[in-house]
Amino acid sequence: MDKQEKIVSMFDQIAGKYDIANRVLSMGIDKSWRNKACNLAYSFYDKKVIDKVIDVACGTGDMIDYWQKTAAQANVELNNIVGVDPSVGMMEVAKQKLPEVEFIESGAASMPFEDGMADIISISYGIRNVVERQKAFDEFARVLKKDGLLVILEFTKNPKETPLDYIKDFYMNKVLPTLGGIISKNKEAYTYLPNSIDEFLTTENLSKELQNAGLEPIFVKGFSMNISTLFIARKI
Repeated sequence: MDKQEKIVSMFDQIAGKYDIANRVLSMGIDKSWRNKACNLAYSFYDKKVIDKVIDVACGTGDMIDYWQKTAAQANVELNNIVGVDPSVGMMEVAKQKLPEVEFIESGAASMPFEDGMADIISISYGIRNVVERQKAFDEFARVLKKDGLLVILEFTKNPKETPLDYIKDFYMNKVLPTLGGIISKNKEAYTYLPNSIDEFLTTENLSKELQNAGLEPIFVKGFSMNISTLFIARKI
């Protein structure tokens, strides 16, 4: 089993407890991050009718729910939204929550979509789990319409410069694996999370990889002591 298959298998195993673990571990604050991401994307795209949104690494469907809610609030007509994920277990949970949504089993680096068909592609807390990341960015650029948007929410690697940075680091490396392990009964999965952040890119390097794929970052902002970073990039 290669690295990507191991990651997918891990998410299959924790799918049933994933939502409750996320809410507890983020203390619910991830909801505000998702809400801001969707609202800002609609504002930047500035169209009242959107043909297609693709949510990659959709997991249990949280981001899809926010795309739909915020579209209604912003008076945007969202014609179609599709969830894509290689984890069947995660999508089974998503289908129960969002039975009206189409879900497709697929990795991020090779998606079953035609060129230039999506207005917006999103990936929330999933890009660091994609082994072939640059290939995935190239794929997102292929599927997006010209001037379409890529929306990324992710935990990026940040330097430890202040006491708050060290407190955050203690939480992520000590508290989170223990608490996540208790809730999900899979400590290995929640040990992987902080390790995957430590091994991940800085904000600057991720922005460069986006540019290499023809995706120009137009908005980059850290939330909640830079725990989570939002990237919005436009296909040029």
